[in-house]
Amino acid sequence: MIVPMKQAALLVSIRAQKDALKKLRKFGVLHLRHVQPPQSDDLDALVKRLSQAERALSVLEEAVPSVESPPSRDSSHEAETAVRQLLERVTEKVSLGDRLDEKRDIRRWFTTWGAVSLASVEVLEAAGVKMRCYQTDRGALKKLPEGGDLHILGEEKGAVFAVLFTEDPEQELDLKEDIMPRVEVSALDAEIASLEKKIMTLETEISRFADRKQAIRSHIAALKKEKEFHAALAGMGASEGFVYLRGFLPEDKTDALKSLARSEGWGVILSSPEDPAEVPTLLRNPKVPRIIEPLFRFMGTLPGYHEVDVSFVFLLFFSLFYAMIIGDAGYGLIFLAATAFLRSRFRDAPAEPFALFYVLSVATLIWGGLTGTWFGSRTLAEWPPLRRLVIEPMFSFGVSGETTLFMIRFSFILGLIHLLVAHFMAFLKKLPSIRAVAELGWMLICAGMFFVVDLLVLSRPFPKAAGMLLVLGLAVVGLFKNFNKHPLKMITGFFGSIAGSIQNVIGAFSDIVSYIRLFAVGLASVTVAATFNDMAGGVFAPIVLVLGHGLNIVLCLMSVMVHGVRLNMLEFSGHLGQEWTGNPYEPFRE
Repeated sequence: MIVPMKQAALLVSIRAQKDALKKLRKFGVLHLRHVQPPQSDDLDALVKRLSQAERALSVLEEAVPSVESPPSRDSSHEAETAVRQLLERVTEKVSLGDRLDEKRDIRRWFTTWGAVSLASVEVLEAAGVKMRCYQTDRGALKKLPEGGDLHILGEEKGAVFAVLFTEDPEQELDLKEDIMPRVEVSALDAEIASLEKKIMTLETEISRFADRKQAIRSHIAALKKEKEFHAALAGMGASEGFVYLRGFLPEDKTDALKSLARSEGWGVILSSPEDPAEVPTLLRNPKVPRIIEPLFRFMGTLPGYHEVDVSFVFLLFFSLFYAMIIGDAGYGLIFLAATAFLRSRFRDAPAEPFALFYVLSVATLIWGGLTGTWFGSRTLAEWPPLRRLVIEPMFSFGVSGETTLFMIRFSFILGLIHLLVAHFMAFLKKLPSIRAVAELGWMLICAGMFFVVDLLVLSRPFPKAAGMLLVLGLAVVGLFKNFNKHPLKMITGFFGSIAGSIQNVIGAFSDIVSYIRLFAVGLASVTVAATFNDMAGGVFAPIVLVLGHGLNIVLCLMSVMVHGVRLNMLEFSGHLGQEWTGNPYEPFRE
């Protein structure tokens, strides 16, 4: 469930401002909303220090310590000193790297033209002879006027390298000149070697900071807390010797806040939230629906405060979709064993992700048993103990046409149920408003569109009652979607609602059809597994089976994210009116 929230405003004297914030942070319940944009010199300094520490950590994440050593237990001051020293070396390394790139660019001239001695060139220039180097092609050479001492040094990949010696310092050819750097190649090579050595030394020094990673992580965490405190301080409003702040807290924590305010002499005002879009969302579910929350966090989705918590429905249908897409009981056994193994290795990790994978694995195992799919093997499917588990119309190796039609219609029925649940939840959400009745109309429309899908996709007869469902559903939507007690406004609203709902009626058709993906992707999974089984033979059979089924498992898991999640996040959420606009509840705490 989404926990009900209260809006709180606190008033304290300006002298007790910092002390009040420290006690409020220790209280650890209020989700702050800044009264004004937080700006202060202290906050700017903290942002800069935090940025430097995070940059230092990112450098160390890539560094390999030259010697293994235990993690450092530096104090925050020592960690900050390490950050400064590390970044000094990083800055110097970057500067040297830029110089090295510049020198290497210069060195490329000598790679092309040879180790030309600058001293020899200067001797020629002192004698009145100018040397110019050109890079061109044969066609351009033929167009040059005769005269001048032009020497062809060589040709590579269509490019001609030529040198002009002339006593006229103003003479130039209409070609691309490659100007010689004014440096001795030996000195340049020595400088490049020196820069490379310095950079290697700096890299070694940087790698020695790798044992400070944990200390810097702790330092970053402390800086973030300090930044949060100063942001709260700078974000408070002020008036006539008092400062005030506002925020949100769970309704069941209001008595504790009032008690704290009374003991500290603060002024406090509690009220219902004015703008639901501003209120953070806190989910507080029983043990079973809570196991889907790791998936929500992975996707970065959270219902808005004014929306509906669909955790249990999401878990139920996602588990079924997952099982249908994977479709193989053998894979379910692998997932189950892998989950149990990982749980035994990471006992201190949160339980919810493992519980989720247990549920998904068991669901896959059950579905695969009902369809007779065990590693895509017909032999295993026909084994009597496993064959007795199969529901005949769902048998993966049964009569192809009958199984296909049954599973397609099953997918459509499942889609209809999913969408009906969405509209029923929307109906409950809108109560006690009379406009909630429009959602019951949409339930009738979805039921009618199911039979349209039945007719157009599976060529099944269209019942007369289905047409009545569509007409009645449209009438209910037209009447209650924009319900108004004024007769004239009711009439115009009725026809306006029907006209505006036509696109959504067509959308209901396509949404139900989209659930065919559950059958199609599941069928592809079984087909791929069976194909690799057929390919396996001879001494390479184990390799083919392991690689083939491994690839199939990866493709199945990708399909779950693409299709299984989509049906919940788009089709279901669209019919529910869920936009997942929630902001997480993040209380100000230590």
